[in-house]
Amino acid sequence: MIDLYTAATPNGHKASIALEELQLPYSVHALSFDKQEQKSADYLKINPNGRIPAIVDRDNGDFAVFESGAILLYLAEKTGQLMPQDVKGRSQVIQWLMFQMGGVGPMQGQANVFFRYFPEKLQGPIDRYQRETRRLYEVLDHRLSESQYLADDYSIADIATYPWVRIHDWAGVSVDGLEHLQRWMSELAARPAVQRGLLVPQREADGAAVVKAAQAMLIK
Repeated sequence: MIDLYTAATPNGHKASIALEELQLPYSVHALSFDKQEQKSADYLKINPNGRIPAIVDRDNGDFAVFESGAILLYLAEKTGQLMPQDVKGRSQVIQWLMFQMGGVGPMQGQANVFFRYFPEKLQGPIDRYQRETRRLYEVLDHRLSESQYLADDYSIADIATYPWVRIHDWAGVSVDGLEHLQRWMSELAARPAVQRGLLVPQREADGAAVVKAAQAMLIK
């Protein structure tokens, strides 16, 4: 059994979608940003960075894993699924996973904050992060013009990227003209495991979830 500590945010949905795709038994521990539960002493023992998601694998000596990308890698290696076994295939998945972790997530996250929630309207940062997010989307679109998925087969790279791209509107970033990216988004949205994962920890309006996540990011 795996304990999932999460909230209804893109990073949280990475873990829940992966668990659903892998059909691993898990229990959900929903953390409240309003109550700052991600900063509690007990949770910091699991994730010293005080962010979500995190997991505890009860079947592996109560082993804790934090950081969404690390969680995806751990689950893929634990099950031997959603990740090729050959060196080149594995590297390809990790490259696109790192592209999300180091690019799409941080840039779109900043676009979210400055476009929606920052107390001052700073057009320079808004333009900068929206442009960079759109550029990264164009990289994805080009890749998806060559391949059905980000790697050769459906993998944790797709699972990491989709929860962010699906809320592009909240960052004020358009996907117009990116037909291959739109095709990929539609295909992933139709997957039953993705649909189930997006309901974890609970059905919540995307806007409300993003607001809470952004507010948490602004709290020092």
